[in-house]
Amino acid sequence: MRAVHVFAICAMATMGTTASAQEIDWKKVDDALGRTAAVSGDVHRYAFPRTDLQVTLDGVTIRPALALGSWAAFKPMHGGAMVMGDLVLLEAEINPVMAKLIENGLEVTAIHNHVLRSSPLPFYMHIGGHGDPVKLATAIRTALAESKTPLTPPAPPAAPPAIDLDTAQLDQIIGAKGQANGGVYQFAVPRRDPISENGMQLTPPGPTGVATAIGFQPTGGGKAAITGDFVLTGEEVNPVIKTLRENGIEVTAVHSHMLTEQPRLIFMHFWANDDAVKLAKGLRAALDKTASAKS
Repeated sequence: MRAVHVFAICAMATMGTTASAQEIDWKKVDDALGRTAAVSGDVHRYAFPRTDLQVTLDGVTIRPALALGSWAAFKPMHGGAMVMGDLVLLEAEINPVMAKLIENGLEVTAIHNHVLRSSPLPFYMHIGGHGDPVKLATAIRTALAESKTPLTPPAPPAAPPAIDLDTAQLDQIIGAKGQANGGVYQFAVPRRDPISENGMQLTPPGPTGVATAIGFQPTGGGKAAITGDFVLTGEEVNPVIKTLRENGIEVTAVHSHMLTEQPRLIFMHFWANDDAVKLAKGLRAALDKTASAKS
């Protein structure tokens, strides 16, 4: 998700190239992936929402922007580009997609759940690579073709779905400015400490999957379904678990997304459907247990 999600980052694979990072032809990368990127700083992030899936959890139909958004982010580096990503897959899609990734030189760095009890239950495959960005992009699209992930970008809605929440109050409580995306109000809260992978600092943190991701999907009457993941160091894990549970927020997964990041990070996923302001206060209390940056 780093769907919100958010989303997650990965180690590098070994795709050799002589191209300079400064010479990347992003139009060719766009063409290989069949869509244009959202650009933040020097990071080009591509979204593959699973609009084909109808996933329900505790009576809530999950929007793709809340927890069903595959993504791949490309960051220039010496020798071409680093790619990191998170692919949303059904159980039967995991091995066919993995086979194509490995065949084309990409790495798989994690496979796991993010939520519980949903029907169907999606899995999340974290991937990474390094080399010629066009070859990396082609490999990712080839792998996704082994799933039912829509490879044609969805048509934009005539009008964006309304966010029936007091977003100004949510901003104030969380301490960051959120943004509406596909009927979900999303936050990305970075850590104070810099995060690097193979010696490269992962900036900006949101698009590279190393900011705490929080999504609010309105469910009526001031309520919202929330999910996402906290980005934590080891000593922060249990204080955050206790704080979330004390505030009626379920912890649904605790795991790694990467292989060689510094500092070592643990990602904690969560779920609740309740009064949005109440949940925001619980999330803020949990954020206060971490080394999150103050806005």
